[in-house]
Amino acid sequence: MAAAEPARRRRAPSRRAGESAEQDTNARRRGAPPRRSGRPGAAAAMRAAAEQLAELLGRFPESVSSLKPTEDGWVAQVEVVELERIPDTTSVMASYRVALDEEGELISYERTRRYSRGMIDRLT
Repeated sequence: MAAAEPARRRRAPSRRAGESAEQDTNARRRGAPPRRSGRPGAAAAMRAAAEQLAELLGRFPESVSSLKPTEDGWVAQVEVVELERIPDTTSVMASYRVALDEEGELISYERTRRYSRGMIDRLT
């Protein structure tokens, strides 16, 4: 049996112009590039939309199907299982429009659509 190869270290990404070593280190620690404003990045906004909607609905979202920046923050479309059925393709899903402010706090949500999981969009 062959011996396992030692793990290779990943090369750290180079800093952008104007970034200090401390900013670069902190950005990598957080897993995101440094922000020039207080506005959260897309990944943080997606997590915030899913987590805050889950807290309000009592159901954990399946996915975030869209995310768009706005002047006031972010708008996300979040998919949630509303009624689990067997087989899984007959479960009832809902799509929620979630608005987040500039700090990533949920300011509104509304259910925009209900559909069965197995349903696909068709061109009209």
